[in-house]
Amino acid sequence: MADVYDRWHLSRPPADAEPCEAHSSKTQTVYPSTDHGTGKRWQVRYRDLSGKQCKENFDRKSAADSRAAKVTTELGDGTFVNRELGKQKFRDIAERWQETAVHRERTETNVERALRLHIYPMFGNREIGRIQRADGQRWIKERSAVIAPSTFATPWNVCTSILKMAHQEGIIQKYPWEGLKPPEVFYPEIHPLHPEAVRALIGTASPRYRALVRQAASTGLRQGELFGLEDEEPTEAVAVKQQVIGPDKGVPYLGEPKTRQSYRSVPQGRSVVDAIARHRGEFPAQVVYIEDRTNPRKPVWRHARLLYTSEAGGAIRRGSWAKVWATNVKRANAYLEKSGSKVRVPEGTTLHDLRHFYASILIKNGATPKQVQKRLGHAKPSITLNVYTHLWEAEEDRTASMMEATLSDVP
Repeated sequence: MADVYDRWHLSRPPADAEPCEAHSSKTQTVYPSTDHGTGKRWQVRYRDLSGKQCKENFDRKSAADSRAAKVTTELGDGTFVNRELGKQKFRDIAERWQETAVHRERTETNVERALRLHIYPMFGNREIGRIQRADGQRWIKERSAVIAPSTFATPWNVCTSILKMAHQEGIIQKYPWEGLKPPEVFYPEIHPLHPEAVRALIGTASPRYRALVRQAASTGLRQGELFGLEDEEPTEAVAVKQQVIGPDKGVPYLGEPKTRQSYRSVPQGRSVVDAIARHRGEFPAQVVYIEDRTNPRKPVWRHARLLYTSEAGGAIRRGSWAKVWATNVKRANAYLEKSGSKVRVPEGTTLHDLRHFYASILIKNGATPKQVQKRLGHAKPSITLNVYTHLWEAEEDRTASMMEATLSDVP
């Protein structure tokens, strides 16, 4: 129950009180309180769902009556939210959410970047209870003009998770962005490298990294997974257990694979096994002292014998690898041109394109989406389909011949 009180006048005046000349009327005599003329006149008083006494002041009685009726209804059906809670800064709620949310370590880095670069500049100092649907629409429009939909996905998921937590904890009355959707992620068609281009990339790679490039093309391992392989006798299957993660700042470390499905065993041919054996003979594995965060609860520093290392003998960094790869692409194109081939390694090609090449060869030779997902270590088949559907569609449609083989002899 919420009640409305007149702050400017006494509800129980003493016998010697002087009437209020400003507000008394022919039908009602009122007596001034010590607050007369200061602040807002009308006050709504109630106890919230926890039993705490609350007061809200209004200039007009009609506004106070309306608020009292609303509070009474919300207290009755258990949906009441204290307005004072909604005055907390979005940043404060976000920091509390960040402390309690469980993320993989690489995800924590992405979350921190999303808050710092894309969320706090818009909402950090706003009262969380004042964030409305229109604010979400403006934010989507503003961010969509500067970052790709795939990049916006993380800021969107983080921001909506914070607002939903605030609603669930009774800080705000409702989730304000119900029905809003971020821009749809567009997956451009993958154009796999020509086999001649891949052979040239392998053949012209520097001796230190030739086995790495061959293994990338033959297994589809991610860059960090290749960098994180430890030295062991090569077999016809490579086990992915960890990856080297190079943060924006700081030194590389060993971390968990990208997803749970990324823990996998990938077959590799005899030529790859032989290439790794030659690499081990020419470039013996280096012992690298590196932080191991594959168990996030118990990170340790340890000595790891990495199969592939930089020329300085350390874990390969993304920045230094980019230079190595750029040189490799130039050499491959020079070789293709000299040999008279019309094939070229396209500008902008990265090591990740060898992963696409691997997937395209599997698809061309009849692999199902589930098989490709398993080999690539995608979290779910829908990711594989989003990226490679057009490659399956490009294969010759044999559905009619399949049915003919089954039913053509029916009289």
